Amino acid sequence: MLGPNPFVGLRWRDVLASSRKIGLQAAKQPALLLEQEAILARELISVLAGQSELDIGKGDKRFADPAWQTNPFYRRLLQGYVAWGQALSGFVDKSSMDADNKARARFAMSMVTEALAPTNSLAGNPAALKKVVDRGGASLLSGLRNMLSDMVENRGMPAQVDKQAFEVGRNIGLSAGAVVFRNDVLELIQYAPTTPQVHVRPQLIVPPQINKFYVFDIAPGRSIVQYMLDSGFQTFVVSWRNPTAVQRDWDMDTYVTALLEAIDAVRQITGSDDVNLHGACSGAMTMAALLGYLAAKDKPVVHAATLMVAVLGQCADSQLCLFLTPKAVAAAKKRTASKGVLEGREMARVFAWLRPNDLVWNYWVNNYLMGNRPPAFDILYWNNDTTRLPARFHGQLLDIFADGLLHRPGGLEVLGTPVDLAQVTCDKYVLAGTTDHITPWKGVYETARAFGGKTEFVLSSSGHIQSLINPPGNPKARFHVRSDLPETADDWLAGASAMSDSWWEHWREWLAARSGAMRPAPKSLGSRRLRPGAPAPGKYVVEA
Repeated sequence: MLGPNPFVGLRWRDVLASSRKIGLQAAKQPALLLEQEAILARELISVLAGQSELDIGKGDKRFADPAWQTNPFYRRLLQGYVAWGQALSGFVDKSSMDADNKARARFAMSMVTEALAPTNSLAGNPAALKKVVDRGGASLLSGLRNMLSDMVENRGMPAQVDKQAFEVGRNIGLSAGAVVFRNDVLELIQYAPTTPQVHVRPQLIVPPQINKFYVFDIAPGRSIVQYMLDSGFQTFVVSWRNPTAVQRDWDMDTYVTALLEAIDAVRQITGSDDVNLHGACSGAMTMAALLGYLAAKDKPVVHAATLMVAVLGQCADSQLCLFLTPKAVAAAKKRTASKGVLEGREMARVFAWLRPNDLVWNYWVNNYLMGNRPPAFDILYWNNDTTRLPARFHGQLLDIFADGLLHRPGGLEVLGTPVDLAQVTCDKYVLAGTTDHITPWKGVYETARAFGGKTEFVLSSSGHIQSLINPPGNPKARFHVRSDLPETADDWLAGASAMSDSWWEHWREWLAARSGAMRPAPKSLGSRRLRPGAPAPGKYVVEA
C-alpha cells in the first residue's frame, strides 16, 4: 500500500513502470545524464573540500541537531545528501517526460531519497548516538523492543501514537450529550446546550466515513462541537457505524438515506422546518450528493451548508491522482470486493506515505533509534482509530474521483435521481487549507465553484486537520476571504483579503446570520418520540 491514493493504493508494477521510464530517459538522453553526473561530481568535490554552500531547506526537523552545522563530518554528509537529491531531481525536471510521468517519477524518487536520508540510520544520526552514550546503550534496547512490538501489532509500521494514553469518552470526545436516534448506519448525537438562549435552526455535523466523528470534539479548548455550543447553536453530530463485510453492499444511497432519516429526527426534536449541515472530507462528499438529491426533488430541508477540506473529484495537481489509472482503479475495486471492505488501517498506511518524513521516518527515528515511546497526541490517536469502507461505497468513491461524477450534471445518481450540483442554491461555506496534501486547496476551490447559489470560499493557512482544529487565539493562524469566485483559484487568491487568527470566528458570524432567531435553550435532550439513550459519544464509535 505504498501509494499516493488511500482509496486505490499503489501496485508495485506502477512503481516499476515509473522506474523504467527514468531508465529509458537515461538511455534516450545520455548527454543529460552525463551533465547531471558532472554537476554532482563537482558539487561533491566542493563538499569534500569544505567549500560547498549547500544546505537543507528551512524547517527540516531531521537535521535540527547542531552537529549537522558544527561537526565537519556531519556537515559534509548533509551536503552530500542534498547534492545527490538535487542531481536526481534535476535529471527528472530536465528530461523529456510529460508532466504526469515527471510527477510519478518525482514521487518514486522521493520515496527512495527520503528512505535513504542519513538521519534514518544510527551512524548518521548524531542525536541518536548521543542518546546511546548518555543512556549507556539502554536506548538501543528500548528501540529494539519498540520495533518488535510494531512488527507484531502495527504490521511493521512505526507506531505514531501511544494508544494507551487515550480513551474515547474518558479524555477525548467529552462534550455532554446523548444518542437520540439510531439506525443501522448511524447514531445521531444531540449535545446539551451550554447557553441560556440558542438559535432556532439546528446544526448537523456529517463526519467522514473513513474516520470517527470525535475529531469534531477532540478535546476541551479545541472542540468544534464545544465552540458551536458556546456560540448558542443547537448541535447534533452523526456517528457512522463501522461496517464489516456483512455491510459490503452499503453504497451512497445507503448513507444518503440514513442522513435523510437523521435530518428528519433533528427537525422533529427541534421543531425546525430545516437544518444547517456541516461536513468534512468524504462526509462532505456524501453531503454534496444529498444536497444534489434534495435540489432535484425540490425538498428545502437544508438551509445552509459548510463543506470543509472537501474535493469532489478531478483532483488535479494532487498526489492523490498520480496513479489513479483505469487499471489501478479496477484492481482496487476487485481487491475490496473480495474482502467486502476496505480496511481503515490500509488507508492509514497510505496517508502516512503521502508525507513519509513526518508520518513514517520521524517515528522510525523516535521509536527505534532514540528508543522513545510514541508521543501521546490526541489527533494522532484519532487518526489511528481507523474505520472501514463497504466495498460498494468504496467503488463509488473511486468512480467519483476518477470520472469526476459530481462535477458532471447527471453524472451521479442518488436514490435513482440524477444530481446536478449547480441546482444546489442554498448558501454554502467552503473551507480549504493552503498546505493540505490530502485535499489540495485548488481542488477544494473547484468544489466551491461546482455549486449554484452563493458560496463563501475561505482559505486557511494550515494543513488538512490543522485547518479544522483551529480554535481562536493562535497568533500564527491566518486565513483569506473573498466574496466572489473567479474562474481560477490563483485569480481568487490574488484578490483575496488576508485575515489574522482562526476562521472559526468568521464562520460563526456567517453561521449565526443563517441560524434564525434566538429562543430559550431546551431543558432536556430528545423529544417525547425520540428519547435520549446512551450518553455521548455513543456506542457505534467504540465498535471495532
